[in-house]
Amino acid sequence: MSLLFVVREGFSSIGRAKLPAAITVTISFFALVLLALFGTVSLSFLDVIQELRSRVELEIFLGESISDPQAMDAVRQIKMVKGVSEAFYVSKDEAAKTFAHDFGEDIVRILGSNPLPRSIRLKFLPAYACPDSLKLLVPEIKAIAPDVDIRYNQVFLDQIEQNARLFTLVTGGIGILIALATIVLIGYTIRLAMYSRQEKIRTMRLVGATGWFIGAPYIIEGALQGLLSGLLAAGALWLLSDQLLFRYEPLLYEVVQPSALLVLPATVVLGLLLGIFGSALSVNKYLRAASKR
Repeated sequence: MSLLFVVREGFSSIGRAKLPAAITVTISFFALVLLALFGTVSLSFLDVIQELRSRVELEIFLGESISDPQAMDAVRQIKMVKGVSEAFYVSKDEAAKTFAHDFGEDIVRILGSNPLPRSIRLKFLPAYACPDSLKLLVPEIKAIAPDVDIRYNQVFLDQIEQNARLFTLVTGGIGILIALATIVLIGYTIRLAMYSRQEKIRTMRLVGATGWFIGAPYIIEGALQGLLSGLLAAGALWLLSDQLLFRYEPLLYEVVQPSALLVLPATVVLGLLLGIFGSALSVNKYLRAASKR
């Protein structure tokens, strides 16, 4: 019976304080929409970073002392190196074809011979396509094929890592600030509700009600406010991504849609958790202060 009373009180508390609850839900809704947008953009940015990393290539130029069979054996061994996703041998003829495709000129016809070296091209798993990981892989590759010249675009990789770190710090910081503001807002509303009913709470304490029994309805009230805000924010994000972007910016929609699918349920859960956390903090603080009076 006591559990039923707690749940019923939690639901009826919102009805008794419609205006504060409506204000809290509205402001929390906008805060969660911002969080959802930041989350979607952040995840989409990370997806782009992963895609760029997956396209990073390291080229191993082979010396004349390495025969074709030795080169093919080196390719087989390099494929087994941790972090390497692809490794393929490029002969002199294939290098000339690539040059003609990229520059529109036949280098053999121009120079009378093919000066392009043989090489092995590597691609890496995204987690290993970063400067620190590649620095560790280079010695392993040289141990397999000593007479080689290894080259990759280190400046490009450094720029990717710097931009990823900066973007993560900025979006993470903004997200934390918005989450804290939501917690404070919900907690403030719950505290006002408790102050407005302090006579009832005092009576309940006098008849022996526990702190959990007194505070649980207010925690349920905060959870409901957070859940409602999360549902509304998820609905707004769905309208923005699956309706507006799909109709007017289909290319951008293709980029953000996978991230939005993850953020939609996360927004609902986050709203619920922020509501519970904010109301629990306020209930605990109020009850501790009341016990000292």
